[in-house]
Amino acid sequence: WLMHDMQNKGIPLETITYNAAISACEKWAQWRWALQLMQIMQETGVPATVITYNAAISACEKGCQWKRALQLLQDMQAK
Repeated sequence: WLMHDMQNKGIPLETITYNAAISACEKWAQWRWALQLMQIMQETGVPATVITYNAAISACEKGCQWKRALQLLQDMQAK
C-alpha cells in the first residue's frame, strides 16, 4: 500500500502527503480509497484541511456518491 511504502522510505506522512494521495484518488474516482485515507488521517492525528476535504468530496462526486460528498461537506463545516 502506497502510504506504508512511503513511511518505510522515510517520507513523512503529513497533511500534504495525504492531500496528494487523496487528490490522486479523486482523479481516478477512487472515492473508497479517498475516504479510507481520510479515516487514517483522523486515526493518526493528521489534520485535514480544506484541500483534503475538497479532494475527497470531488472523489465522491466522480464516483456518484453524493450522500458521502454532502456528509464530508457537513463535516468540514462543523470544524
